[in-house]
Amino acid sequence: MLLFFFFVVFFCKSCDFVFTGESIHSTKETAPTSMKDTDILPQKWPTETNKRTFYKQDKPNEEMFAQNNSDKAHKGKKGEHQHKCTNCGKSFNCSDSLKIHMRVHSGECPFKCSSCGKSFNQSSNLKSHMRTHKAERPFKCTNCGKSFNQSSILKTHMIIHNGERPYKCTSCGKSFNRPSTFKTHMTIHNGERPYKCTVCGKSFNWSSTLKTHMRIHNDECPYKCTSCGKSFNRSGNLKTHMTLHSGERPYKCTNCGKSFSHSSHLKIHMQIHNGERPYKCTSCGKSFNRPSQLKSHMRIHNGDRPYECANCGKSFNQSSTLKTHMISHNPERPYKCTNCGKSFNRPSLLKLHLRIHNGERPYGCTICGKSFNWSSTLKTHMRIHNGERPYKCTICAKSFNQSPHLKTHMKIHKRECVKKCTICGKSYFHPSILKMLIGMHN
Repeated sequence: MLLFFFFVVFFCKSCDFVFTGESIHSTKETAPTSMKDTDILPQKWPTETNKRTFYKQDKPNEEMFAQNNSDKAHKGKKGEHQHKCTNCGKSFNCSDSLKIHMRVHSGECPFKCSSCGKSFNQSSNLKSHMRTHKAERPFKCTNCGKSFNQSSILKTHMIIHNGERPYKCTSCGKSFNRPSTFKTHMTIHNGERPYKCTVCGKSFNWSSTLKTHMRIHNDECPYKCTSCGKSFNRSGNLKTHMTLHSGERPYKCTNCGKSFSHSSHLKIHMQIHNGERPYKCTSCGKSFNRPSQLKSHMRIHNGDRPYECANCGKSFNQSSTLKTHMISHNPERPYKCTNCGKSFNRPSLLKLHLRIHNGERPYGCTICGKSFNWSSTLKTHMRIHNGERPYKCTICAKSFNQSPHLKTHMKIHKRECVKKCTICGKSYFHPSILKMLIGMHN
């Protein structure tokens, strides 16, 4: 008995490949299964004239199927991103990806968190968000042991260890390890702030910053402390707050040994030692190492005192000054010095006081070498060297390097005699002069 084997042979119009009906024509590096049986296949490749005859087979459906696969393979190679967004022009290689992308424009967020009610446009984003509530951080750095709730954040973190910063700013020379960070940095130089708050009109250069800012208006505080119940609108604020309960201060100053709970606080503190003061007052030329300090300083010139004491009505130009003042109404002083018995109402004041007993003077003058136990005292001392006199009399234009000196000087204009000598009856504006006069009488 004779056996006959029939193969359905197909010819690709795009690349001239000859293949069987069982083969899948692909544009990948692996070539399709070609027929090599010289008894069945013609000796020559089909030409344009005999292609039509060569295509005629007993199974036209199979021929059509193979030809369609061939056409799809070539279409996929020539135009990978066939699905284009009509809003922003971004292209995608499948309709599902485009469908998910359209949620960015439509604002559709079908995936909702059952804990805080926050919504997301992708299920994967909701999954990552749920780790915030569960405090789950499955992605751990093998170098420093730090954990993250997203693999992408770990990947970005790893760049810190290898020190790679390929993206350099041509304006200031600063380098970055991510193109997105570099792009955001450039908005500082060009002043671009594309993300605007619809409530107060404030603009931001990051969409994430605007998102965080909006929590101020809607009173959203999704990050809650498990110890005291206090809520925060940023995870970083909660992390910093938790150090109050744990007492952890991992960031230590190498100059004076002072420790901080946050790296940004150490960074600001280091400006005290290196003398860096990038924020300058346009009225008196005084410089500061923080923008908030400059903002508070400007109230001296404009006379703004927005912080008022509810007990005595006294006003202050800084919230910290009001906070310190409020302690004067509270007679409780639980922090006592074991050396002299003096009591304080704040642990920080006791810590500063102890420097008197142990002789600690961590703040040294770089010009004359004199040391001080308070940073504010060093700050005042530096005015002797640089000739800075920021406190100016509004009546006679005389300037002073300390606010108490200006306060004493103003009594001359107001004709106030604060101290009177009990021996000769003379009055003086400054207590130090009276003290010197009494010494002369004695």
